[in-house]
Amino acid sequence: MMQFYKKREFGAFISDSFNFFKLYGKNYLKNYILINGLLLILTVAVVIFGFREILGQLIGSNVSGESYYFERYFSENAGMLISAGILVFVLFVILGIVNYLYPVFYMKRIAEGAQKVKADEILGDFKRNAGRIVKMCIGMMFIVFPIVMILVGFSYLLMLIIIGFFLMLLVYPTAFNVSSFLMYDYFNTKRGFIESLSYSIRSQFSYPNGSEKSPYWKYWGGSIIMFIIMYMITSVFTFIPMFFVYGSLLTSTPNGNLEENPFTGTAGIIFFIFYGISMLVSLFLSNLMYINTGLMYYDSRTDLHQKAELEEIETIGINE
Repeated sequence: MMQFYKKREFGAFISDSFNFFKLYGKNYLKNYILINGLLLILTVAVVIFGFREILGQLIGSNVSGESYYFERYFSENAGMLISAGILVFVLFVILGIVNYLYPVFYMKRIAEGAQKVKADEILGDFKRNAGRIVKMCIGMMFIVFPIVMILVGFSYLLMLIIIGFFLMLLVYPTAFNVSSFLMYDYFNTKRGFIESLSYSIRSQFSYPNGSEKSPYWKYWGGSIIMFIIMYMITSVFTFIPMFFVYGSLLTSTPNGNLEENPFTGTAGIIFFIFYGISMLVSLFLSNLMYINTGLMYYDSRTDLHQKAELEEIETIGINE
């Protein structure tokens, strides 16, 4: 059984994240697929076929040499495209909620002593917290998201000078950690959204007791390593098919037009199959990142470390 409420060093976040899946991975992924499987497949299918249709029309206008073909396609199919856009938005919102909160609810139950968690228990957590989930979405949309966009936009502007690149390396992992801490704290305590947001920001830079050194760099480093691992694995599924598409795009007639639409041929089919696989792999791997930040959150809760250690000692005594 893994101890969650304890102080961890940088390397422990990485090793314990993988250890978590060694101990609970089978049960975790089983419930994840039961709860989220159909939604994952539906979202990936809508995105793939939607992108293929739009890209096909965009490239097709160049193939035929009709400069206004793409604009005409949009004007003639405005209703369908708007409906499809709304559907994709709703699916992504639901998918985002489930993907973010599933590890939060699962880890909370395991941290409370459960050996295995049932899918019905997690669904029950979603239902019981429906009101707080709505408040969370509103807070994320109107408070957190605008702040993050301002910071990211400012960093992009500074990309004109070298410092912007380093700012981006700091902003992305920090913003991810803050938003993840917010989720864990909001659903592990009775704090309000603003209180949890305040805690998630403060905990990046100092422990509650204020007597220990800042945990910022170990939190930042843990997220960076997970980002790199995720990027390297998902790149495998997109790098090879891109060669097929680029090869088709580079094939042109003497007058500069494409000979055929690369997104309607074999290369296009291969590209979108691998794109779908890459999307699914990314969504599954994102769980590793959420578990990693979950361990960081439990590391930050020094107010519960001693209590957890005492309970573990008592459990050992009872077992003996």
